[in-house]
Amino acid sequence: MPIRPEHVFLYPIDWPQLSHHVRFVRAGGACEHCGRPHGQRVFHLRDGRWWDRKRQCWRNGQGRRVRRPTENILLQGAWTPVVLACAHLNHDPSDSALHLLAALCQRCHMLHDGPEHRRRRWRNAHYRRALGDLFYGPYPLLGAEWITPTPLSMLDGGSAFSASLR
Repeated sequence: MPIRPEHVFLYPIDWPQLSHHVRFVRAGGACEHCGRPHGQRVFHLRDGRWWDRKRQCWRNGQGRRVRRPTENILLQGAWTPVVLACAHLNHDPSDSALHLLAALCQRCHMLHDGPEHRRRRWRNAHYRRALGDLFYGPYPLLGAEWITPTPLSMLDGGSAFSASLR
């Protein structure tokens, strides 16, 4: 994945070489979570099952063999090119220890980063609301009664921050 210009200073100077080593030397050009091969088009169903052309079997989202689908795969399936990215497992780009990096396809990367993205979206929304309250007063006084506290369903259940809010 491309690095945003404002985050370039967080990565080490040798990040391209480190990323290449994790994706192609250590992982062998396949996702470390599901096994999808880099640079190939993979036929998959929307629930994560995909056809492993090399081993001639169906696999689930974790890379384990599963039974052949019974539904009509031509209607529900799709072809997707697989691109490996080097993901930080602790979501900290300044910490580039090899045991904290993984070669993930785009699906696994989004599933891994989903809770962190939700946490950041929640934090940014509350940060903006706090700035609005600080400079313009509380929102309900300005006629924005529709702004309510964030429901617990949007919070990541595993983070210590959301646990302290409950």
